[in-house]
Amino acid sequence: MGSRARFVLAAVLAMLLAACATAPGKQEDVPAAAAPPPPPPRDEATAAAIERVLAGDHRSAANRARDGWRHPADTLLFFGIKPDMTVAELWPGAGGWYTEVLAPLLAEHGRLYAAQVAATPGNAFTASVLAAYRAKLDARPDLYGKVMVTTLGPGGADFAPPGSCDLVLTFRNLHNWMNQGYEKEAIAAMHRALKPGGILGVVDHRADPARPPDPRASNGYVSEAYAIRLFEAAGFELVGTSEVNANPNDSKDYEQGVWTLPPELRQGTRDRAKYEAIGESDRFTLKFRKMGSDPIS
Repeated sequence: MGSRARFVLAAVLAMLLAACATAPGKQEDVPAAAAPPPPPPRDEATAAAIERVLAGDHRSAANRARDGWRHPADTLLFFGIKPDMTVAELWPGAGGWYTEVLAPLLAEHGRLYAAQVAATPGNAFTASVLAAYRAKLDARPDLYGKVMVTTLGPGGADFAPPGSCDLVLTFRNLHNWMNQGYEKEAIAAMHRALKPGGILGVVDHRADPARPPDPRASNGYVSEAYAIRLFEAAGFELVGTSEVNANPNDSKDYEQGVWTLPPELRQGTRDRAKYEAIGESDRFTLKFRKMGSDPIS
């Protein structure tokens, strides 16, 4: 091979090598992001235990009718509840809708704190809520006899011993705390009650994301993004979201706010069939972990 042929061959090889090479910093050099871990397998034993409670004769027909909107089994499984956990339910209200699920589930091997609204002297509404809840517990000591009723309120004591809870749950309460300007104090109390790595489950009425967040949640709806920022600022890490309690039929633009919808139906008979057809509100379902340790297993 002549010198000119060797020169041409060398040039061609150089060009081929250059074409195959990837310049530093190009996208091809960046490793692909790791795929998110698969969801944990469904805890069938706990699921079966919850279903047994839901089928119990202690539940009224009216409360059973709410199951289709509140999805208690899927919601509690998403939060990772187990029958041997120490759990706190915040502001269970007069009827204790979730208490009648949680208390029997935890009665044998777990523990349940029911952190009620603080009594206010001269406040008839608060007094009626506390009396109705206590009457519910006293009526079935076999189911509710081990429930430890405590208080969550401004300036009050901790609702559970610090670092004692595996799981803290709040269902449709954040908007009330925001309206009272109490949300940061309440969230701090949740953080104190949880073990490192403990889980906080939050469900509330989801505001229209196209509208500016209302820090007072005056119509009962809460911006999901705003809620996440509140909890993250308090030392929680968002570890999961679920659409199990979503309702796309909720337009969120009612004269009486979220209380227009069931179960409140604040407008009485006016357009009642319309609002019953919509059903309960669209809700976000958020799962947080208290930062500082691995998740509760």
